[in-house]
Amino acid sequence: MDNKINILIVEDEMIIAANISLILNSLGYDVMGLVPRGEEALVLLKENTPDIVLMDINLKGTIDGVETVRQMQQFCDVPVIYLTANNDEKNFNRAKETRPFAFIAKPFKKLDLQRAIELVISQKTAAKLDDTTSETATIPYVLDDCIFVRHNNNMVKVAIKEILYIEAERNYCRIFTQAKEYVLVITLKDIEQKLPSKHFMRIHRSFIVNLSQINELGTTHVVISKKAIPISKPHKEKLLQRLNTI
Repeated sequence: MDNKINILIVEDEMIIAANISLILNSLGYDVMGLVPRGEEALVLLKENTPDIVLMDINLKGTIDGVETVRQMQQFCDVPVIYLTANNDEKNFNRAKETRPFAFIAKPFKKLDLQRAIELVISQKTAAKLDDTTSETATIPYVLDDCIFVRHNNNMVKVAIKEILYIEAERNYCRIFTQAKEYVLVITLKDIEQKLPSKHFMRIHRSFIVNLSQINELGTTHVVISKKAIPISKPHKEKLLQRLNTI
């Protein structure tokens, strides 16, 4: 994966922590660190923020896993998956109050850990999309040299020359510029019909590119701002013709 998920393991049994680390690496995730104490985890979390924290509830030291999460949540918002070998109802209820994304009972299988992490990623992605789409416009306003899109409850002007490419994501489109990314609730086909054809061309079922932003043309892809974008065979010849006229 291009942008790997970073996971912090807080576990006082180093053999278990090392085994978890090996599992995570085999699944394609990055391990930010192995920390045996809650106090050490809090220091690390203030310096670096992982995508997910795997937290043993029954940590040794002055604070246990639940208290570590309580203190962590005062300064950062990171999804937590609790690891526990203790079925004590009191500790479970304490942990539940911190709103974890999942509980994994020890001993656990690789599939248990894999599914819990995938569930966290899925929920985070859905939440991010919900937040983003609440700020998007169904139909962008397209002018000769710019388009207007909704961003942070305002209509923002985006210059045509600043758009790098547009990527389809189901019924949404993501517009990429050098500085920002915008999400529109519109299909790629619909936005293609609205964009000025002299600047843009669809080169794949999932991508429209700004012709002036193409840095490199390969056998099966084009490169725009270090991003390799696939080009389908039917579109390659048309693209070559278009580039020759620019």
